[in-house]
Amino acid sequence: MNFHVLTLFPDMIMQGLNTSIIGRAIEKGLISINTINIRDFSEDKHKRVDDYPYGGGAGMVIKAEPVYKAYEHLVNQIKQSRPEGFAEYKPRLIYATPQGRVFSQTMAEEFARLDDLIILCGHYEGIDERVLELIVTDNVSIGDYVLTGGELPAMVMIDAVARLIPGVLNNDISSEFESLRDNLLEYPQYTRPELFMGMKVPEVLLSGHHANIEAWRREQSIIRTYERRPDLLEKAPLNKAESEFLKKYINQSQSDTEQ
Repeated sequence: MNFHVLTLFPDMIMQGLNTSIIGRAIEKGLISINTINIRDFSEDKHKRVDDYPYGGGAGMVIKAEPVYKAYEHLVNQIKQSRPEGFAEYKPRLIYATPQGRVFSQTMAEEFARLDDLIILCGHYEGIDERVLELIVTDNVSIGDYVLTGGELPAMVMIDAVARLIPGVLNNDISSEFESLRDNLLEYPQYTRPELFMGMKVPEVLLSGHHANIEAWRREQSIIRTYERRPDLLEKAPLNKAESEFLKKYINQSQSDTEQ
């Protein structure tokens, strides 16, 4: 999979992603990360890409022209690397903005099925709306807060998507059984020693009985989701037995609280 980032700070992207699991995936050729410096497409002799906003107000706005030229340059690169038939190709382009849909695991899984994904990083007071209307396919937020630029959200999204690409994780199975699978949080994890500061590893995990272990883990995922992210349970695919288990757990918890 190929990630392309339109940014004013390409070094920030590469320094943040060239390490650990993502860095190894790049070395292996499982993914590629291509940064395009928007400033390179400015016609201003000082390479300025921003200007004062029409209508007044604080801060500066990134101009439409250098962003669009950077985008055109990138799309032409992608087309040239593809077989014939890409003449009308319009890639998915994410604009990292707090005004977008909140990024989720489901969204990461959708993006992981693409060959190319472009992320546009804003700065200052934003980007001229006209170019956003022309090129953006997805407005995406990583949370309800404001950052100084789109580079950190871009790295977050690339990390989340890249780890779903086959071969990126040392153990591909781990991406299937972690937090947010089936809209349930991951069950608690334990390793050696068996006893730590008076706290023991749950007996079921020492039993070697795989069916019991899987059942316990599923129940713990349900409990943890109820306690920490109950909003996720609305979309969690619980079967009848699991729904009954959750109902009993909630009743027991409320009873214990009243006592």
